Amino acid sequence: MTRPSSRLIDSFLSLYEELSRHLRRRTGSVARAEDALQDTYLRLLETESRGEEIRDERAFIYRVAGNLAIDAVRKEQRATGNGEADESMPDPAPGPEQHTLAQARLRQLDQALRELPPNARLALLLFRVDGLSHAQIAARLSVSESMVAKYLARALRHCRDRLAAP
Repeated sequence: MTRPSSRLIDSFLSLYEELSRHLRRRTGSVARAEDALQDTYLRLLETESRGEEIRDERAFIYRVAGNLAIDAVRKEQRATGNGEADESMPDPAPGPEQHTLAQARLRQLDQALRELPPNARLALLLFRVDGLSHAQIAARLSVSESMVAKYLARALRHCRDRLAAP
């Protein structure tokens, strides 16, 4: 297969190595740079076939290659979702202030739980953490189900009051 001969294509071929280095730096990837070079070559063939007059071939080639490289990078970023963070989208992770406040709240809850009588604390933990029913907790603590309900009410009220206090 013979290649088309033209001034624009000849200029492209003479600039190939220099342009390749430029595109590798610009895109950060050898593969993207090679794709941009190939697309540039095809675009230059189209330009030649239309008979457009180019005054500065070097500048034109660099402009076409640069635009195609930018398009390729943007297309890849959209496809993979690895573009720069959108400033309008807040980071869902808690910030340092929220983290500190949550730690303080957790310490308050821990202190409130420590202040509870042992059966009320155990009933609350078995109910909320382990997911046991009132009947299962009653059997474990050897008390009636109504006593479990009283333990839970007492524990919840105590924790609510302690967490509401400044």
